[in-house]
Amino acid sequence: MSRLLHSKSRTGRGAVRDLPNRFEKLAMDLDPDVIQDDADGEARPNPKTIFLEDQSETIISRNDSPDIGFTAGINPYRGCEHGCAYCYARPYHEYLGFSAGLEFETKIVVKRRAAELLRRELSRPKYRPESLAMSGVTDCYQPAERHFRITRSCLEVLAEFRHPVSIITKNFLVTRDLDVLKELAAYDAVQVFISITTLNAELAAKMEPRASQPAHRLRAVEMLAKAGVPVGVLVAPIIPGLNDREIPAVLEAAKAAGASSAGFTILRLPYGVKDVFQEWLKLNFPEKLDRIIGAVRAVRGGKLNVSEFGTRMSGEGHYAEQIHQMFHVFRERLGFGKMRELRTEHFRRPGEVQLLLGV
Repeated sequence: MSRLLHSKSRTGRGAVRDLPNRFEKLAMDLDPDVIQDDADGEARPNPKTIFLEDQSETIISRNDSPDIGFTAGINPYRGCEHGCAYCYARPYHEYLGFSAGLEFETKIVVKRRAAELLRRELSRPKYRPESLAMSGVTDCYQPAERHFRITRSCLEVLAEFRHPVSIITKNFLVTRDLDVLKELAAYDAVQVFISITTLNAELAAKMEPRASQPAHRLRAVEMLAKAGVPVGVLVAPIIPGLNDREIPAVLEAAKAAGASSAGFTILRLPYGVKDVFQEWLKLNFPEKLDRIIGAVRAVRGGKLNVSEFGTRMSGEGHYAEQIHQMFHVFRERLGFGKMRELRTEHFRRPGEVQLLLGV
């Protein structure tokens, strides 16, 4: 049996439809009780977001990928309501028995015990502090955070331990936690990267339907910078043929707002992401479909995705080199520097006796 395919988008959703889970041999038809008929008589599902509780007993995950800038991270949520059609994290949802399509956006797994588990891990005598990344997979400030406040509770634990953390987000909600971020910044223990893919509000609404608008992200950069919290901008992902020409404008706007560093990645389309993204293009930019897909192949050696370390983040070939040069020229011209290295020497376990030097 096949899943229902339709040609119209849903407000606030990135994926056009659900896709078969590559780990599942069984598929299912949609329950008619959750299908609504359009005015034209076409039956379409109208999924609501469902939150499921995660039963994990650990919260810090580790990786050994040589082209990722961190080895340890915290992800308060699995799945992401932002609904970005290009999100490389979509395939992770298949390991949970869900699809990389709409279920990635509508079935959000919540780690309610994250702060408790984090405190337990940091309190272990053998634990050695290292910079943790938040949003290494899905955005820790996605809309669910407004209600569950798991990211904030984790930051409060990190501030109590004076433990360094690096945050990546595309949501203005990060400014809610300025008080805790300022506390961490006092010990050089935090940095925030705001992801800005475009300055075009209409394009952003299609590409990242439930994320903050570009103007709000720039406002977040400004507020963080003025509060003394180190903040950078990530032009990520750069989609060849769609938003690559905006690199100079995004960097200029971010610098004017107070960003001190800048980075980028080029679009990745692993596993089911390529299907979600191509269907999104067919729906929103049918006239640009061939050109964009051709440009993506041009930076991936003729393929839609290359998973090899060293090239998967940056691409390869003449087109990719042009993107690299454009980014680096404007980064240097605008005076972006490097983020200050986060420090671990202030780490403490609350309740421990702190001996003063010379006593």
